[in-house]
Amino acid sequence: MTHPHVHAEDLVAAWRGELLECVHRGHAVICDDTGQIMQAWGDPTALIYPRSSAKMLQALPLVESGAADAFGLTDQLLALACASHHAAKTHVDLVSKWLSNLGMSQDDLICGPLEPQNRKMRDHLIREGQAPCRIHSNCSGKHAGFLTAAQHLNASKDYVALDHPLQVAIRAAIEDLAQEDSPTVGIDGCSAPNYAVTVHGLARAMSAFASAHTRFDTRSVAAARLAQAMRSHPVMVAGETGACTDLMRAMDGKVTVKGGADGVYVAIIPEKRLGVALKIADGSLAASECAVAAILVRLGVLDPDHPLAKARRTPPILNGAGLVTGQICPMPTLQ
Repeated sequence: MTHPHVHAEDLVAAWRGELLECVHRGHAVICDDTGQIMQAWGDPTALIYPRSSAKMLQALPLVESGAADAFGLTDQLLALACASHHAAKTHVDLVSKWLSNLGMSQDDLICGPLEPQNRKMRDHLIREGQAPCRIHSNCSGKHAGFLTAAQHLNASKDYVALDHPLQVAIRAAIEDLAQEDSPTVGIDGCSAPNYAVTVHGLARAMSAFASAHTRFDTRSVAAARLAQAMRSHPVMVAGETGACTDLMRAMDGKVTVKGGADGVYVAIIPEKRLGVALKIADGSLAASECAVAAILVRLGVLDPDHPLAKARRTPPILNGAGLVTGQICPMPTLQ
């Protein structure tokens, strides 16, 4: 296992005029349903935090335990449990109702308050003189799922503690599907534990999701259900301007895509039973979106001419006056 900056490969270029101004390096793995690497860039053993790209893994105990069915969670809510949502009104209203049905409120969420990424909601709060609340956190759906699972398990509300039964179950699920032990844990932006994995391990876990529909054990049924929920409700996963939402729409709901902070992306491709994971070493969001779009185009599941694909794979660089000053694009090795 190596540090994510060691043995990284040039993956994404940023041009300004005729000058190559920035190069974003990283690691990426395409994994088949046996867990083997089909193609890789950089170092597959690079150790990373998956951040929010692991939310479908973190939601597995919610379904496996029977909590999702016991509380009648719809696919829309399961998608929200795996989301980094923009806190549009629909997201906020659904999480509020979900918590109410649990007999709880946003005060029970351990994630901190966060300014909404949705502009309408942000402007509404400003006009009303209201500060962002915990429910506006892009992780409030995940935390509502945590509360649901904890309640079903008759466990405490301190659901982010490392020794909490829910976190123990999450770690076990991640290590099972990644087929490796997690050597360290960090605390994510929403205060939840984030278990480190290699890029290969994360891709292997995604390939397990991609082939889950071919198996009937409890874990596989849960994985297939979560990935399908995300594909069926892409706007729940991010929002109307979100890359995950846009890319899933561009692929007609056939592929599940999920990003994580600091340059992480994953993709689940059931038709090909493939899992994809990538990490941009410098954490660039635009570079990670470009790289995952390029890999999806390379695999033949994303039309390179689709407007939503172009907007992520080869986005123009605009200045404040709206002038095109350059372009972000995948390096030749990704194309």
